[in-house]
Amino acid sequence: MAITAGMVKELREMTGAGMMDCKKALTQCEGDMDKAVEFLREKGLATAQKKAGRIAAEGVAQVLVSADGKKAVAVEVNSETDFVAKNEKFQAYVAQVAEQAMDTTAADIDAFLAETWKFDETKTVNEALAGQVAVIGENLKIRRFQQVAEENGFVASYTHMGGKIGVLVDIETDVVNDAVKEMAKNVAMQVAALKPQYTDRSEVSAEYIAHEKEILLAQIQNDPKESQKPEKVINGMIEGRINKELKEICLMDQVYVKAEDGKQTVAKYVAEVAKANSAKIAIKGFVRFETGEGLEKKNEDFAAEVAAQMNK
Repeated sequence: MAITAGMVKELREMTGAGMMDCKKALTQCEGDMDKAVEFLREKGLATAQKKAGRIAAEGVAQVLVSADGKKAVAVEVNSETDFVAKNEKFQAYVAQVAEQAMDTTAADIDAFLAETWKFDETKTVNEALAGQVAVIGENLKIRRFQQVAEENGFVASYTHMGGKIGVLVDIETDVVNDAVKEMAKNVAMQVAALKPQYTDRSEVSAEYIAHEKEILLAQIQNDPKESQKPEKVINGMIEGRINKELKEICLMDQVYVKAEDGKQTVAKYVAEVAKANSAKIAIKGFVRFETGEGLEKKNEDFAAEVAAQMNK
């Protein structure tokens, strides 16, 4: 029997389960709607969706690096409360998600969730997630993942505050020793602390620069004193402010947090380590996941969090 989009929509409205799960249920049950509902209930997907409306903005950002350091992955898995985020069972599950993501060929989260769960091949990743929702009792969400691979060097990692921030840094180098590894770790800590948006200026688009210049020009034109200055002076002011902004948002242009003189940039720090170790080193990119970044968070105190857990 052909499974239509209308059938999938109907089942989704009945159960609240995901579109791909509904399609799979209907296919397995040859289009029988009642059996498909039972199928989803047995898999725990229908009941898990009752919790899906809750905000999941806490959780863990975890990084995993291969034994040879050539490959790594960062994942973010969200929970509703920090109480659950610190739970050993939840953290063990996040570690499994990271292992799954390390070898995935999925291009996005939807494809990742539809994959076979490597720890129980009778389930998809999404079905395994639904099982965790049923066990833990909170809405959980696999929010994102990103792989990094570097054959000509290694991937450095850093985790801050037990998983509040997870960082990977792609290091291309012809020398891998303790000094270079320490440099890589320091750069990863820089990424965690100063939250750069780009690795270097080559990644900043011309459109971004043009947009920022428009904003700065509007600010100057709205200032009675500055707007009276000559065009050449105004253009110089704009270039100066753009340059200052790029030093804040580009990793290699940032002031290195451990710089003794308070002036040394990350680029100069890396070059210094490279010279001292007769190495060629390039920071090719980074990944920075901060748990709950950009998500609305519930305003609960710890006591209420504990009470909520006890009442489940």
